[in-house]
Amino acid sequence: MGNYKLLSLWRYPVKSMAGEELEAVEVTARGLTGDRAYALVDTAAKRVGSAKSVKRFGELLKCRAEYVAPPQPATAGRPDEGRAGRPDARPPAVRITLPDGAVLQSDQPDAAAALAAAFGAQVALASTAPEGLLLEFDAGTLGGQHAETTEAPLSSAAPPGTFFDVACVHLLTTATLRRLQEAYPEGQFGVERFRPNLVVECPGESGFVENAWVGRTVSVGPELVLRVSGPCARCVMTTLPRAELPHDPGILRAAAQHNRLDRGEYGRLPCVGVYADVVRPGRIRRGDPVRLMD
Repeated sequence: MGNYKLLSLWRYPVKSMAGEELEAVEVTARGLTGDRAYALVDTAAKRVGSAKSVKRFGELLKCRAEYVAPPQPATAGRPDEGRAGRPDARPPAVRITLPDGAVLQSDQPDAAAALAAAFGAQVALASTAPEGLLLEFDAGTLGGQHAETTEAPLSSAAPPGTFFDVACVHLLTTATLRRLQEAYPEGQFGVERFRPNLVVECPGESGFVENAWVGRTVSVGPELVLRVSGPCARCVMTTLPRAELPHDPGILRAAAQHNRLDRGEYGRLPCVGVYADVVRPGRIRRGDPVRLMD
């Protein structure tokens, strides 16, 4: 592993909305403190608001969410409890900028009505995933025997009650972004397309470097240790427009042509970046060294 470092650090307070770039953050067994702490939920249908459901919630990508105060982990200073996966403290309110420029705060009296007007009468902002919550997506998002599947429960691999699709930490390298840009020079491969938590700088490298990290342990800074669990499969969500990035089907096509990986029963899927689980919690900062430990 080369002279790698943490180039940028991202948290998304509300699932599928644009988030915040951070200088430092505490990472517990539930991921970055405050990450995906909220989601829009169709309370009647038990469907989570995700831009994977393009027709219903694609506009979420044009929204931005920011905390009005820094969220705090319930386990700060207690790494033994962090490993056990105890929930973080109740998240503070979020300030949401809607696609039309309107701004609301989640704790204001008319916030629920404003969100319902934008995304549907049965939609509410939730901070805990109710049991049985489903994720909707277009047919063909998965492959193999699941090619016609259009909904699935949120992953059992993620901590209970959270809104993560799969794992609670997502890493992406600059080498992968360079490789995709080489393959499709006309594309705009901004980090925002892929919504990672950690962007790892890999000087002088171009290729899908993190594919080789699957099954291995990675340290970030002096405290945090992650176990890379698998590649991050991609869908139409990467092609959708958002602030400063246009709609572009070529983004997903480039990943499909150059990094289609075997995902077992789900078939061979386009992948960009990797998922990871937290082995040892810790605080990380932009610029921290990133090292393979095994």
